[in-house]
Amino acid sequence: MNKSIDGEIVLKEARKIIASRVAEPSRRSFLARTLTLGGVAMLTGCSLDDNETVGKALTAISRWNDRVQAAIFHQTAMAPTYAESQIKRPFPFNAYYSMDQAPAVDEDTYRLEVTGLVADKRSWRLEQLRAMAQMDQITRHICVEGWSAIGRWGGVRFSDFLHTVGADLTAKYVGFKCADDYYTSIDMPTALHPQTILALTFDGKTLPREYGFPMKLRMPTKLGYKNPKHIQAIFVTNTNPGGYWEDQGYNWFGGS
Repeated sequence: MNKSIDGEIVLKEARKIIASRVAEPSRRSFLARTLTLGGVAMLTGCSLDDNETVGKALTAISRWNDRVQAAIFHQTAMAPTYAESQIKRPFPFNAYYSMDQAPAVDEDTYRLEVTGLVADKRSWRLEQLRAMAQMDQITRHICVEGWSAIGRWGGVRFSDFLHTVGADLTAKYVGFKCADDYYTSIDMPTALHPQTILALTFDGKTLPREYGFPMKLRMPTKLGYKNPKHIQAIFVTNTNPGGYWEDQGYNWFGGS
């Protein structure tokens, strides 16, 4: 297969997508058209990585997607909530390793590290987080792999936590490091969204190991890979920290 021809095909498709931002203002329509880039690659049977120009074009479109999603995100727009009868039981386990490889974190020695642009950099024990005001939500987890499931998570509203530690709420990003080698980051507006929580429970019980003990960030406004589990460190920064999947080509904003 001639790589230069493949590159031209993909670039033509990219130009159509960029032009569609005027003709088709719908976010859902725009994102659906963006996915056709992957379809072109599959149909041609070629790797997009083979062509540096195509790679740069795809990266530019991905970053443009991030900016579009950020521009239309509103902190007052709520993700749908559901009835308890709609909860998926058992809830699916999903990770890039098997369930028996999930991190085993010791509750007694666990400390949440808080650094960056915050006034109070003291570490937190789980009992301190549990002593804060708690909230529950029954929302849908949406995986980029194409499946979704409704679950119930409970914990501390993340905006309450950020206010408590004196975070600089004008900063651009909040980053997360986990007990495995996972890491990710989110924008500050999403961090302050009322449905973004530090989840300590799942379905009314202590968050199980397979679902992210001792805590996970639960954001129904984001795709699953943006919801880190087994969180060990949180930091506030003005430098984009990237993420495990984001650094491999996934969209950084990751809105659902």
